[in-house]
Amino acid sequence: MIVSLTIIRYRKAFVPFALLAMAVHRLPMMLQNGCSFWKLLGSGRNGTFDLQPDWQQWGLLAVWNEREDYERFAKTSFVSKWWKILGTESWTLLCKPVVSHGKWDGKEPFGKPDGKVEGGPMAVLTRATVKMSRLKNFWSHVDEVANLMVDAPGYITSFGVGEAPIYRQATISVWKSMEHMKAFAYGSKQHAEVIKKTRSEGWYSEELFARFRIIETTGTVYGKNPLDGLLKQDFTT
Repeated sequence: MIVSLTIIRYRKAFVPFALLAMAVHRLPMMLQNGCSFWKLLGSGRNGTFDLQPDWQQWGLLAVWNEREDYERFAKTSFVSKWWKILGTESWTLLCKPVVSHGKWDGKEPFGKPDGKVEGGPMAVLTRATVKMSRLKNFWSHVDEVANLMVDAPGYITSFGVGEAPIYRQATISVWKSMEHMKAFAYGSKQHAEVIKKTRSEGWYSEELFARFRIIETTGTVYGKNPLDGLLKQDFTT
């Protein structure tokens, strides 16, 4: 299994095509050989959960049976050709699942990974469907957690994405190492208190938390590859 996350930025003039892609790309993804799970995603402005959408930035998260399945998609698919023609830049992370808890639309898309970590940069996915009755509680803590994350040692970048505005949200964050990620997740008292509230107040009707070992990145976002120079070892095995 290999997981890809592609962040695609469109030219301003082509934003209508970006919106259209959320509908048009569903059929080719459904028919894509070797893809066991996929989600077309909108994007927030500030790298985390955000009520302000970034109409130029969109994403695709997909789970592939084999590396070759992803490579075939990247080279020949209708979706990738659409990106090349209409997009201004794109950045892709290729990852191996390390830990995964919870479900996404009733599925466990990343299976039950063995938890093996060999070092190097890590990606973390936090995804939830927020209960309508808990939306105010959820959004009142977003900025607090986002500011803590951005200032944390070892933080590289993050993307706020979602399947639907306001209540179906996810954050994908990238860290220099597992140690840095854990220090933020478990060492911050404020972060721990927010997590505790999500449980005691029952904010979510469904949630998923997953960690990934990053094995490769390609392309750029905002003119650079955020992981440039950080993937010095071969983590592909």
